[in-house]
Amino acid sequence: RDAYRPLYDAVVARGRAPAWYLDGAPDTLDGRFDMIAAILAHVLIRLESDPAARQPSVHLAELFVDDMDGQLRQIGIGDMIVGKHIGKMMSALGGRLTVYRNAGGDAAALRAALVRNLWQGDEPGDGADAVTARLMRFTAALAATPVPAILQGALPDVPA
Repeated sequence: RDAYRPLYDAVVARGRAPAWYLDGAPDTLDGRFDMIAAILAHVLIRLESDPAARQPSVHLAELFVDDMDGQLRQIGIGDMIVGKHIGKMMSALGGRLTVYRNAGGDAAALRAALVRNLWQGDEPGDGADAVTARLMRFTAALAATPVPAILQGALPDVPA
């Protein structure tokens, strides 16, 4: 699975890109988790289109678990409860995969999902519009990127 580390690193880099937070995504621990989860979910959804990408998708999810485990330990979460937190994070990722997959190309459905997850139900106004538009552009660019390139970590940048 180390072969997919460049892809995972690209997912994290896209999720941490300052533009999301300048657009209005919350620059908090939860906000950063949700942006990385949103990018990862869209990459996993894109990989679903190619049967040969099934195993790489599993490895990508495993890398996410390893990273989140390390991040939790780094901020001081003890061994006894790390597993519980990881379980919640995987459940959150699964929920986001479902809602983003169901949203498809519907901007209003994506916006509603982002408000519910990224802003925890608090209407952020223009921030939601800007983040939704940027994520829609990322998804469109991702759809145009060949799966072999994605698996090598070549994720599209999304300019403002």
